[in-house]
Amino acid sequence: MKKNLLFIVSFFCFTISAQIERVEPPFWWENMSHSKVEILFYGKNIATNTVSVSNDITICNIKKTENPNYLFITIDTKNTKAQEFVFSFKNRNKTFEQKYSLKQRKENSRFRKGFDASDAIYLLMPDRFANGDISNDSTEDTSEKSNRNFPGGRHGGDIQGIIDHLDYFQELGATAIWSTPLCEDNDKQYSYHTYGQSDVYKIDSRYGTNEDYARLSSEMKKKNLKLIMDYVTNHWGAEHWMIKDLPTYDWIHQFPGYGQTNYRMTTQFDPNASEKDASLCMDGWFVKSMPDLNQSNPLVLNYLIQNAIWWIEFADLDGFRVDTYSYCDKEAISKWTKSITDEYPYFNIVGEVWMHDQAQMAYWQKDSKIGAIQNYNSYLPSVMDFTLHDAISNAFKETKSDWDKGMIKIYENFTNDFLYPNTQNILIFTENHDTQRFNHLYPDFNDYKLATALIATIRGIPQLYYGSEIGMSGNKDQGDAAIRQDFPGGWINDAKSAFIASERNEKQRQYFDFTSKLLHWRKNKSVIHSGKTKHYIPFNNVYTYFRYNDHESVMVIINNNTEIQTIDTQLFRENVKSYKIGKDILSNQIIDLNNNIVINAKSVLILELN
Repeated sequence: MKKNLLFIVSFFCFTISAQIERVEPPFWWENMSHSKVEILFYGKNIATNTVSVSNDITICNIKKTENPNYLFITIDTKNTKAQEFVFSFKNRNKTFEQKYSLKQRKENSRFRKGFDASDAIYLLMPDRFANGDISNDSTEDTSEKSNRNFPGGRHGGDIQGIIDHLDYFQELGATAIWSTPLCEDNDKQYSYHTYGQSDVYKIDSRYGTNEDYARLSSEMKKKNLKLIMDYVTNHWGAEHWMIKDLPTYDWIHQFPGYGQTNYRMTTQFDPNASEKDASLCMDGWFVKSMPDLNQSNPLVLNYLIQNAIWWIEFADLDGFRVDTYSYCDKEAISKWTKSITDEYPYFNIVGEVWMHDQAQMAYWQKDSKIGAIQNYNSYLPSVMDFTLHDAISNAFKETKSDWDKGMIKIYENFTNDFLYPNTQNILIFTENHDTQRFNHLYPDFNDYKLATALIATIRGIPQLYYGSEIGMSGNKDQGDAAIRQDFPGGWINDAKSAFIASERNEKQRQYFDFTSKLLHWRKNKSVIHSGKTKHYIPFNNVYTYFRYNDHESVMVIINNNTEIQTIDTQLFRENVKSYKIGKDILSNQIIDLNNNIVINAKSVLILELN
């Protein structure tokens, strides 16, 4: 009896330990270029089993690590139709099974067209945008609960809140939405930004479900809106389930344990940099709560590639914005990027390369001649124009003409465009969720008009930050929460809703109406999306430039002076040519190009030439 009881207990323990807790990716698709899929099976002592698979599926490789709770099995799905098949796991004549699906791929999925210069991107933080489903404000499977009274807490915004206001984006004239990350972040505090992710195959339950995210994408496409996912390749959160039971010691960078990055991204290409400094930049942790992923580990790299492709297919995505791109292992991140763009040749990816020199940023754009000096190609289609942001942050405060102040800073930014392989595919912005709020730096509406007109008419892809289009402000010096406030009207107990035109106050209407008019005009202007640029050295703090192609020309005059200026059009005869008049798209005023142009202080003219 004692022997039988021991057998029963042993058998019970074995059957429990043999159960699979996770399978990632949870399924795949037919007809993928990435047809060899490395499937992670996770469960207690799973690696002690032998594995076979049904339906003539080919197992190419079985990888075990020092942690017996992981098994990486690669199958070849090439020329395999959508179907369900079964993995069989066997140990000591005991077996269990795990179903796996190969799904039908959406027609023409490979040739999806990503965001580009014809778009105007609206950046939002979902927790702070709108609460469409109060039932998920706090959830059992996440630690931090909703507390709208705490500025740095979870406030309850979610995916449903975005879906509920898709008409707002259309009214504004935005064509794409970039949401900060939506995958689960189970940090005990300050998890609302969601950059410390704890499960990268699962939408945070306080935002909704994976199906809700796919539904958001579907509803957006009905309204001709594109969805951009904020993807994090550099790090995960300390609460990530895999960090708590590492597949390999070198899945993350260890020193051992925590080691702080030096944030000196220049060491990635500095020919004089010490190996120690370069290594600490790439391998150091961004912050202590975000363990740094080792992309040079092939298992890690392939995991990130497959996860990214999985989300593109599952949620029918139109682009990625990649967080802290230039902190990754630069050789590995180029492989990650190339793998995705090989699978989707027209997909767009913009990387956060937060540097303050055009040559250093241009190094990271695909086919950079600067990178080629070191035989490096990131394959990254787009970078963020932080030097333009730097110039904007100061230029409009400097209202008097000077050698190196005011609009000359804007002009000088574009003089370095020769460094970039593709200037049309650069993200341009006045602010984002990490910078000082523009309306705090510039509380005057006239400055907002100047800067917004600039990014709407110059080369590149304009990006707006939520709330600025209604005059929202906030001082970053008071903490990140100050620049990430709740959008008015996103919560049922808000007094008034800025989503609704009739409920906007005078200031909100002023900002919104200007932005909307500008963006709606921009939508159909191929001369802005793909035209050439010719600009002139600013005079008296007035910056004039032209966007033109073979069929049309737009003349933009930005007067950053606090006094009225008179512009001699003969100075611009090179571009004015035989055009007789210009129609200002903001005021509908007709300007005679044969005469001098008078422009008000702190104002802008956007002239369609005829």
